[in-house]
Amino acid sequence: MAGQGLIAQTAEVALAVATAKTVLQIVAPTNIRLKIKRWGVFFDGVSTTAEPVQVRLLRQTTAGTMSSLTLVKKNPSTPEAIQSTAQHTATSEPTAGDVLDIAEVHPQQGYEIMYPFGEEFPVPGAGRVGIECIAPAVVNVRAKIEFEE
Repeated sequence: MAGQGLIAQTAEVALAVATAKTVLQIVAPTNIRLKIKRWGVFFDGVSTTAEPVQVRLLRQTTAGTMSSLTLVKKNPSTPEAIQSTAQHTATSEPTAGDVLDIAEVHPQQGYEIMYPFGEEFPVPGAGRVGIECIAPAVVNVRAKIEFEE
């Protein structure tokens, strides 16, 4: 790993009622592992009595159908080319694999976790990790994953 820090972040993604939606997925390049350092979701709900949104960080075994997302270098002066890719807003869901992390988040709030040094989630070469949300009511979400390749 070269230690290049990258950020994948979405604009607002609309969630439908009780429908699983992958809002963000990162894809490791072949033969290069990634380390997920932090991830988060941020909702724009208005109801104080709304039920929480189920949010899962998943290993995913297929790509699904999504829009391409441009990754951002944490240090823009690094000369190395970005090898990883990202996509967002699934119209056809990828196949879910292992659940790496899970949270229930009130739709007026956000959730972000930063893993301690040495405890980051590894993503194997050619592996995929996505953030999936299931909301009990219509709400928008922004998602991000910070990782290192």
